[in-house]
Amino acid sequence: MQDSKIDFDDKLRQYGIYVNRTTLKTIQINMGKLCNQFCAHCHVDAGPGRTEIMSAETADQIVNLLTNTPSIEIVDFTGGAPELNPAFRSLVARSRSLGLRVMDRCNLTVLFVKGQEDLTAFLKDNSVEIVASMPCYSRENVDTQRGKGIFDKSIDALRRLNSVGYGREGSGLRLDLVYNPGGAFLPSFQEGLEKQYKKELREKFGIDFNHLYTITNMPIKRWKDYLEHTGQMERYRELLICAFNPETVDSLMCRTLISVGWDGRLYDCDFNQMLEIPIGGHCRTLWDIESFGEFNQGSIATGTHCFGCTAGAGSSCGGSLTFKGMGNG
Repeated sequence: MQDSKIDFDDKLRQYGIYVNRTTLKTIQINMGKLCNQFCAHCHVDAGPGRTEIMSAETADQIVNLLTNTPSIEIVDFTGGAPELNPAFRSLVARSRSLGLRVMDRCNLTVLFVKGQEDLTAFLKDNSVEIVASMPCYSRENVDTQRGKGIFDKSIDALRRLNSVGYGREGSGLRLDLVYNPGGAFLPSFQEGLEKQYKKELREKFGIDFNHLYTITNMPIKRWKDYLEHTGQMERYRELLICAFNPETVDSLMCRTLISVGWDGRLYDCDFNQMLEIPIGGHCRTLWDIESFGEFNQGSIATGTHCFGCTAGAGSSCGGSLTFKGMGNG
């Protein structure tokens, strides 16, 4: 049996490898923890009652730094439900005006929140790439993980997005879905699961999408609480450690990404943000720097949770990192 307290950096040294940042390409922005859903697996611990939300002043500073960082290609919005932040639309529009790709990590049901009636049109008009949470094509599995009635609303949202071109061939409007396991196991292989999703959603609901991303559940925040409550924490940690795949390390998202907190603090990734592990192990904010490029070639703070990104085929905000490695979901 593996020692579930094994150090991630020690594991890297066993293979003669290390993790550091290369050239920064993606800024991932957490717009706040406010969300219209309360999901069982949420590593952000987001929900309707959360009050943490990014200010307009913080959003302005992000734009200033994006302007000063020519290597940036992608601005990736997350939350909570990022669309519920009043600064979201302005920040999206200004990012697009800089010629950057914009991604919105959307929970789908936010399209039906009061005041968001024109959100679909806004996303289309700004050519925002949508990365939508859809943990299964089964009503029972989705509602168990995300709340009763969420599956049907998600299907309605996908149909609405399809109706304006998202996910349709030749439209140029990208719609990707995200799968995460409903239990304490690794995702199945991304390629095979994508084919299954496309078949089920097309045949049963007439829904099209571009790609499916498989993401491993991180044992932090709400998912950690669930694992501890059900007595599965140690077994799950051992699973992640035993499934360590050194071939995933070169493609880890933290090597080309930094994460911006709702309050302007900087982190190596979204998971480190939720654990309050500052970028490179040193507390930095948007107001401490003149360019995001200052973090090129910089060190990355790691922890035991990093085994979640390197287990099996690997896991990132863009799905699997390699075709090798056994999924067992």
